[in-house]
Amino acid sequence: MPVLDDVRDLIIRRAPEPICDDCITVELGLSIRQHANHKTRELARMRGFDRRDGHCPRCGGDKKVIRYA
Repeated sequence: MPVLDDVRDLIIRRAPEPICDDCITVELGLSIRQHANHKTRELARMRGFDRRDGHCPRCGGDKKVIRYA
């Protein structure tokens, strides 16, 4: 399954909670954070996805997060 599909499915499963790129990287076992960052920026252009500065409940950080509404 392509990385984009994995990232999309993880975000949808966590809805409505947001998640940051760092946590996506860890949860999916991606080799580098940039994979998650690239895919979340791509998903942010699609209907239903919202990427903005916010709080990630998984790690507790305040940073860019994405959610599916």
